[in-house]
Amino acid sequence: MNKTKDLLYKASAIIILIAAVLYAFYPLIAPWVMAVAVAIFTIITMMTPYPGKSIRGKRLFLFQVFSCILMAVATYLMFINKNEWAVIMVIAAIFLLYSSIVLPKVYDNEED
Repeated sequence: MNKTKDLLYKASAIIILIAAVLYAFYPLIAPWVMAVAVAIFTIITMMTPYPGKSIRGKRLFLFQVFSCILMAVATYLMFINKNEWAVIMVIAAIFLLYSSIVLPKVYDNEED
């Protein structure tokens, strides 16, 4: 089950990137692809909460949740043809990148 969840998580992240590029060529199809990928990404993120007890780790997990919300907002902006979706998506990516780098370090320190 874990391998399937990891595979879906990684695939949805890649599809989100593909949908962002696809918007330049097929703006009617890209929001639908993005919506499905963001939904899968968000569901898997919510199903995998931070397992530790650290307040910092829980805050970083909330960063991930916030980035999922921002990706959903960006998808909505894609549907209504607002170009601001790209800015929102970059902000979501920064939050997600930061939490993805720091969260494993916090968890490892907590286990020690």
